[in-house]
Order: sequence, then C-alpha cells, then structure tokens
Amino acid sequence: MKMKRILFVLVALFSVIAISACAGNNVEQNDDTDGDQNTENPMEQDENENEDEAHSNDEDMNHSSSGEVPDELEAAENPTYEVGSKAMIETDHMDGMKGAEATIVGAYSTNVYAVSYVPTTGGEEVTNHKWVIQEELVNAGDDLLEPGTEVTLDADHMEGMQGAEATIDTGEQTTVYMIDYTSTTDGEKVTNHKWVTEDELSPSKED
Repeated sequence: MKMKRILFVLVALFSVIAISACAGNNVEQNDDTDGDQNTENPMEQDENENEDEAHSNDEDMNHSSSGEVPDELEAAENPTYEVGSKAMIETDHMDGMKGAEATIVGAYSTNVYAVSYVPTTGGEEVTNHKWVIQEELVNAGDDLLEPGTEVTLDADHMEGMQGAEATIDTGEQTTVYMIDYTSTTDGEKVTNHKWVTEDELSPSKED
C-alpha cells in the first residue's frame, strides 16, 4: 500500500514538472515572437522614413530659364561650340542630361564655380552645386575666387538659392554654355538651361 502511495506521489510530481516545463517553453516562444515583432516594425518604419526624406538636389532645380543673362556677362570669342550648333552632354547634373543632344543657345567667357549653401527656404545644405558664374555672385569683383571664399548668391537656378550665403568649393576660368535639350528620361524639353562648361560637352554625333 505504501508503495502504491509512493508511486502515486512520484507520478504526480513528474506530471507537475512536465507541465511546468511546457509552460516555460511556451512563454519563451511568445517572448521570442514579441521580440521579432518589435525589431521588424522599427526597421520598416525607418525604411519608410528614409523614402520620405529621400530628396535629390535636382528636384528643385529650374531646368528651364528665361534666357536672361547678367548685362556684364561677355559673349565668348570663337567658342568651341558656336551658338546654334549641336553638342552632346557629358554631365549628369540632373536626370536625363547625360547623353542628350544639346543646342547651344549662348556661349560666355567667365569664371565658373561649384558652391555649397543652405537654401533660404530652409532644409539641408546643398553641396557642390554646379554651376554659378562670377556675374551671379553679389559684389564678387572680377578675379577668380579661391575655394573657401564666402559669397552671396544672386542666381535662381534652384528654389532657395537667390540671396543664400554660399562657400566656393571650386572655381575656374572657362567658357560656359546655355543650352536647350530634350531629357533622355522623360522627353521633357528643357530650354535655356544654365550652365554647362566646355569640358562637359563633346562634339555631336551628327558632326
């Protein structure tokens, strides 16, 4: 009789232990599942935020312009690409530029700069924007400015550019061109685009 009671007690204890173990495993699995959910949601949220915040500088760029140029800007003498001629665009300032055929609207001899600035409308700094010319800087004189020089912009190529404080990144004396072209990505006709430099063009395939 005592043996039966002992066996009964042992079986009962074993059952309790087994049930406790199973319950513990279920809790751990639930914890792991909750952990996985907690790690997935923030990642998905970050990806969505990154997509919302993704912004290309060229989205605010005025692809076309009125064609007006500063009064003091001098036309280039004997430019490589004459007004009315064709040339291939070798730069990608904006989507759809590189590989497009351009028509030369104007050719000018000046100092040209890549600049960094914070838009007057707010937002992130625009870095290494190409290009602004000497005549589009406020009271900049005639001499080529050194990298690091602080200037005020008098150009409206992009929203928030006019009147912004900028820093010269690079500068050179060259011929700059105003061009018409058709975007290779969306077929948009761009007129009087400012600016491309001489080494950003190549002879037209028709030549």
